Amino acid sequence: MPNDRAIMHIMAQVQNLASQYDRVAGGWGDKMRTLGYSDAYLGFLASGPRARAVDHVCDVGCGTGAFAEAWMGIYGAAANVTLMDPSELMLDRAAAALMRRGGDVATVQAGIEGFRPTGPFDHLLMAHVIEHVPDPTAALRQLRGWVTPGARLWLVVSKPHWCNAIIWLQWRHRAFQEVEVTAVLQDTGWRLEDTYAFPSGPPSRTSRGYLATAI
Repeated sequence: MPNDRAIMHIMAQVQNLASQYDRVAGGWGDKMRTLGYSDAYLGFLASGPRARAVDHVCDVGCGTGAFAEAWMGIYGAAANVTLMDPSELMLDRAAAALMRRGGDVATVQAGIEGFRPTGPFDHLLMAHVIEHVPDPTAALRQLRGWVTPGARLWLVVSKPHWCNAIIWLQWRHRAFQEVEVTAVLQDTGWRLEDTYAFPSGPPSRTSRGYLATAI
């Protein structure tokens, strides 16, 4: 268990990242669509096994909601979605995007370490989050506690590429080899079911998708 000093350090990092995202929230959704990430997330979700429309879904570190919006695009406005992000402005825009699709979503302003779900989720969506957390192993282990065995994690992670070196100049994020992600999933109670190579555009160069099941 982290001590009080470590917890305060983590909270400060989360707040700093939230402030950075607050500053860019206004144009973030349009940027995600223009660069092809919205379509990339839709393709990733469509490539895997079907879910039930009533399944409880949490978009962890949702940003402006591109991943959750892709989920709703597949399963409709009745999808049971919780949006979670430490940035209030990002969260507001994500909720507005899903409400434009007719969805009624729950929102939680928090980082991973500060969220305590009231019940288990059936699916977790998480795109480009573990690159920013202080301890990816601890984060994925905590996420495992939010679900029951058989729940699915739809994970998108930055991979080594010169494009990510450019992005790093602004965000100071990390990139992970496939073997690294596979190992940390195995160590934290998840079984890797499949990987997904984004077919085109910036997502194909910066990111890789992972579908894992809670053990």
